[in-house]
Amino acid sequence: MMFVRLPRLSRVVARSAVRAGALAAVLAVAACASPSSRFYTLGDANGAASAAASGSRTSAAPAWLIEVAPIDVPPQVAKTQLVVQTGPTQVKVLEEDRWASLPGDELRRALSTSLTQQLNTIDVYGTAYSDATPVYRVSMNVQRFESWPGSHALIDAVWSVRAVRSTAVMTCRSVVSEPVGGGYDALVDGHRRALMRVSAQVAAALQAMAAAAGSASASQGGKASARGSVPGCPALDAGVAAR
Repeated sequence: MMFVRLPRLSRVVARSAVRAGALAAVLAVAACASPSSRFYTLGDANGAASAAASGSRTSAAPAWLIEVAPIDVPPQVAKTQLVVQTGPTQVKVLEEDRWASLPGDELRRALSTSLTQQLNTIDVYGTAYSDATPVYRVSMNVQRFESWPGSHALIDAVWSVRAVRSTAVMTCRSVVSEPVGGGYDALVDGHRRALMRVSAQVAAALQAMAAAAGSASASQGGKASARGSVPGCPALDAGVAAR
């Protein structure tokens, strides 16, 4: 076998080409590597601790149950990226700042947790339950979910509470704007506070409907009315003051 010895200049050129190729590969990888993303959630760590502490109270069967349905949000914010307002008709999609799950899922989970803690009941959405236990279905359509960095977080939602197996239903609207400081942490916290205010209103409505149904049942000798009694919408910060 014969080996051909390359001229010195050719060897230098070959080594330079190898180094250039390696450098180009490194630069290409660096260019493709995206900055690390930050993930946010509407869940409350303090609320989770409270739920764990009150586990012994919620283990007993409650007098009535709730069923929190999936929550609809505007299509322009129905994505994992945070969408912030830059003007009345302009938004910016943040690729590096994201929700831990879709905003509708974040809202539903946070609302469910807040209501079960306030009312000491159970959310049975997607699970079986006894026909003998009254159930109240909570539905919500978020019509505006606006994030204004350094200004405010706004939730405009139409929601209803309906007694399952009855025609009794209450439909209300909540418009909540919470002031926020700079940074996206403050913006997410503003949405959390806004949702807790809405949750307090929903909780007051649930309590009022359950009390009205109980009174109607008692007045009829234990037989619940098919129509049911529907109280008016509670004030925005009625019931539990969730701030």
